[in-house]
Amino acid sequence: MTITALSYGDVLLVPQYSDIVSRKEVSLSSDLGPDITCGMPIISSPMDTITEAKMANAIQSKGGLGIVHRYNSIEEQVDQVRQIRHPHKAAAVGISGDYMERAAALVRDGGATILCLDVAHGHHILMKEALMKMKLLYGDDVHLMAGNVATRQGFEDLARWGADSVRCNIGGGSICSTRVQTGHGIPGLHTILDCIQADVDRDVKIIADGGLRNSGDIVKALAAGADFVMVGSLLAGTDETPGEVIYQGPHNADKRKVYRGMASKEAQHDWRGKHSSDEGITTFVPYRGKVGDILDELSNGIRSGFSYSGARSLIEFQMKSKFVIQTSSGQDESHTHILSRKF
Repeated sequence: MTITALSYGDVLLVPQYSDIVSRKEVSLSSDLGPDITCGMPIISSPMDTITEAKMANAIQSKGGLGIVHRYNSIEEQVDQVRQIRHPHKAAAVGISGDYMERAAALVRDGGATILCLDVAHGHHILMKEALMKMKLLYGDDVHLMAGNVATRQGFEDLARWGADSVRCNIGGGSICSTRVQTGHGIPGLHTILDCIQADVDRDVKIIADGGLRNSGDIVKALAAGADFVMVGSLLAGTDETPGEVIYQGPHNADKRKVYRGMASKEAQHDWRGKHSSDEGITTFVPYRGKVGDILDELSNGIRSGFSYSGARSLIEFQMKSKFVIQTSSGQDESHTHILSRKF
């Protein structure tokens, strides 16, 4: 049996009556946990070309959250987490090898309060074992974020195993080729619409992770039921991402930075000396200045999105939102198209 699964580009939100006079009336606040409230529902991805301490501090100063990547030594990662200047410090760990030792060091020596169990296919027995061990060890003292999953069953299982939040989506990232290489995956919007129907006995948060190309896609993910979004490419190339600016082109006028998937050959060779899969790519993206400016643009777009549905908060927005499916002609019409017009 097959079903039709929708992606973000397949839908639009219906504009509704609004009495919102200014975007300042709109709150983007969202709770990750009982004691973890974020002023903006955006989380930076734990990738080695996206999030270290500098990014975490920048995004958290705007109200979001940064997850420090795990592709280094335990000591190096602990040092990065120590440099975060905000109460909630988040770091990624794996689900095999030295992950328990790494987690212990991050919590004990780095002060981490959020651990992200980070693996491409999270609906897996190793995830089950890792979550149950960590929940038994840390209880409610450490927020456990886990993923990735693409189905309601995956979400329900991770929640049952101990996850406090779950990253939802497989293979939709801008530099991810999982769906092409393996034939597996589900369009991102469908995943959120599926996971929001999960039957769990506690409040486990949904994080839409991957396939988000602009603020409009973020708005759609939140409307569908996500509590947060996780982004990588939308923040890539900024001052706060790890790596140096590379000068290319005539007179070195073209400034770029490296952005790569963690399943790319280059990333795997750098952090473990070999590669076992080829489900991502490495590329150069234009240098884009300070990430705070990017986050301000995204926040303004999200607030505008809420206001078009007449909503002043995330909860109100999710209650009011209505989707319509658009045709391919509708998708074309949705984009700026004067540059393709023949005069």
